[in-house]
Amino acid sequence: MTETRHDRPVAPAATSTRPEHDAVVVLDTRADYLEAVTRIANGTGPIAIDAERASGFRYSQRAYLIQVYRRDAGTFLFDPPAIGSFTELNDAIGAEEWVLHAASQDLACLREVGLDPAVLFDTELAARLLGLPRAGLGTVVEELLGIHLAKEHSAADWSTRPLPQSWLVYAALDVELLPDLRDVMVRRLEESGKTEIAQQEFDATLTREAKLVRADPWRRLSGIHSVRGARNLAVARELWLARDDFAQEVDTAPGRLLPDASLLHVVRALPASKRDLANMREFTGRASRTEIDRWWSAVERGLTTSELPQFRGTGESMPPPKAWADKNPEADRRLKRARTALATVSEEIEIPLENLLTPDTLRRIAWTPPDDISADTIGAALAEWSARPWQIERTAQLIADAFVEARQEPVPAPEPAS
Repeated sequence: MTETRHDRPVAPAATSTRPEHDAVVVLDTRADYLEAVTRIANGTGPIAIDAERASGFRYSQRAYLIQVYRRDAGTFLFDPPAIGSFTELNDAIGAEEWVLHAASQDLACLREVGLDPAVLFDTELAARLLGLPRAGLGTVVEELLGIHLAKEHSAADWSTRPLPQSWLVYAALDVELLPDLRDVMVRRLEESGKTEIAQQEFDATLTREAKLVRADPWRRLSGIHSVRGARNLAVARELWLARDDFAQEVDTAPGRLLPDASLLHVVRALPASKRDLANMREFTGRASRTEIDRWWSAVERGLTTSELPQFRGTGESMPPPKAWADKNPEADRRLKRARTALATVSEEIEIPLENLLTPDTLRRIAWTPPDDISADTIGAALAEWSARPWQIERTAQLIADAFVEARQEPVPAPEPAS
């Protein structure tokens, strides 16, 4: 916990550097945690929350540090692995507004320990809706509060113990400025007539379902698109699965055990023996030799299996847009016309195109539009893909008009054969 003497940071008129911060202490006992819960409950105003993970270092996406700030209470840094459940804190503040930056990145790990907001204000989303050129926390704080917020530890290994004091100060500042940032944004959203839009976006963030796990997650292997041969793909699958299982077992990011590039070298070479595999200079990584038996077993499975993978992953019925002109020219015309129309609206209302309507939603509707194209049928299709009411109101008629125009557009005559 950091006993901050400045319960409410004050934003100067011009850009400045934050003054030296008080020493920060991490709470790692249930007694200290419960005392902090009481103090936070007795504070005033919204609850600022952030979480730090160890992405790129650990397999899991659990929180290794949770920061909480509330006016008239102070700043509290918690060690989630040591404390365990945060249900008492959730019970104390669950009905209050929580302020997070890029909440969708942290909600899963917060919910894992029992923290689940009912009311959300997302400063990253608000920045996008306000048309700010960049939405990173440091940039937004400098733009709206005039405070330079260094972000040098954002990619650190937060599973490290003990955590360095400089990291803890960085983590504390991440939440101490959020309430002031939220207040400025509330005013700007009201002035621009976007309060209701923002609320719909915040609510959608809270209710959005977790992404479904891909049927063939091994196809995420970098460079897999360049692999030729079903047998090579089988080896790629078995190596990826073996690495993923081991990474989960030792809670280490898979790429730190064996980089994707190392796996690809094996997949292309198809070594004939364990010795050949061990002698591959390109087969690198901290576990490339210590777990050589594991990797060779995976290669053997790939070389001998009768279950050879298809060249296209399952569920990929919609090709990438760059292939539409050849595979589905009508859909290509629909997509291009609709995208142009939405880009115009995006500029007019100063909301990024991807926030006006997600590119994936537009692609899906352009690829498979309703039989009877109208604003109502397009709106219904958008709703099925979880578009918010404000998005449907702004885009349905434009998309319908674009689709009708695309249907009427003359099809270019094929070039004569030479």
